[in-house]
Amino acid sequence: MSERSIARVLESVPTSDGAGVRLRRSLGGRPGSQADPFLMLDEFYSDDPRDYLAGFPDHPHRGFETVTIMLEGRMRHRDHMGNTGDLGPGDVQWMTAGRGVIHSEMPQQESGRMRGFQLWINLPSGEKMQPANYRDIPAERIPGAELASGGRVRVIAGRADIDGQSVAGAVNADGDASTNPRLLDAALDAGGSLSLAVDADDSVVVYAADGGIFVGDDEIPPHAAAVLGPGERLHLSAGRDGGRALLLAGRPIREPVVQYGPFVMNTREEIEQALEDYRSGRLAAPTA
Repeated sequence: MSERSIARVLESVPTSDGAGVRLRRSLGGRPGSQADPFLMLDEFYSDDPRDYLAGFPDHPHRGFETVTIMLEGRMRHRDHMGNTGDLGPGDVQWMTAGRGVIHSEMPQQESGRMRGFQLWINLPSGEKMQPANYRDIPAERIPGAELASGGRVRVIAGRADIDGQSVAGAVNADGDASTNPRLLDAALDAGGSLSLAVDADDSVVVYAADGGIFVGDDEIPPHAAAVLGPGERLHLSAGRDGGRALLLAGRPIREPVVQYGPFVMNTREEIEQALEDYRSGRLAAPTA
């Protein structure tokens, strides 16, 4: 079984989004820095409330899914469908924007550390105009497994064989989604390791969140995403101080991607339609 290795490294770049929230963007930070079906990966991480208090007021999305993973701090979601979610440490929000959603994500603290990730996953053309959907996943409902070598893995999406134990994730446990996303949050002790089988055709990305993270013998720079080359297995390990990694795997869609801000479609005409629908109030309106 062939081992995956690092094909390219995407260093995260400082930027801001929403009403001025400071963050670091790896996937999607530059032209050509996506890994189909993964469009964007942001890490927000600050002890300074000036970096996050303005939050993300009401804004639209169409054509993809967002996954928000909170590590520290609290964030509240509200959307046009009447959903409200209070995300705390370890919680996950999975939102399918589909044909359109308008929502806000606002901090629920005035001091302390705010840390987490937001991942954008593309949808195939036939699913971009599906009804919007939203779910909160509390930390205690995310399955996990202790590593024999030291550490713990949370399986947010998909299914993973961890030390001989098959762990079904909180989302897409049966692998029936078009992009078949697998999303793991791995905290490795010093010298800890994780070996996983992956589908040969999947795109695989490892983000080094903390400490020293290695794929095979190669270390990923801190706060960078490593896009892996072909193979059916990957071996992840931590350095002498341990480390934390976000592991993404998904089935490529292989369709044109046209993105304009919060809209991701297949053609320019579809983007123009999304803009018109948003301006006219039809983007998030119920279908007839």
